[in-house]
Amino acid sequence: MSNEPKGPVPLDKALASFDALWSPRIVTRVNDYDVRVAKVDGEHVWHVHENTDEFFLVLEGELHISLREPAGERTVVLPQGAVFTVPRGTEHKPYAPSRAAILMFEPSGTSTVGDRHDEVPDHVDATTGHTLGS
Repeated sequence: MSNEPKGPVPLDKALASFDALWSPRIVTRVNDYDVRVAKVDGEHVWHVHENTDEFFLVLEGELHISLREPAGERTVVLPQGAVFTVPRGTEHKPYAPSRAAILMFEPSGTSTVGDRHDEVPDHVDATTGHTLGS
């Protein structure tokens, strides 16, 4: 994907272009960061990004993010329109109680299952993001 201007990317059309769950599509890049959209439903996997924070914006539905922190485990509930950043090095597991759509902002090449993770279930795509339309 080049950094040449192509024009606006309607997120509703980007989301309508694929059906796979937990399989993000890269809609654009900002400097060395991917802007990714994903459809999500059910549980992801406990994982950690050792060297980067992970930004979430809920476009549709609701997303829960369980966190394992030094003070214990907690869950953050993100309704539509909410944003949350998981700090680098924090073990976390996203979960959507029903189908939702999210936007993530993270360095290009970041794996969806982090640097360390539990066994990856079949419904989770371990990827660094797919180009839009693939």
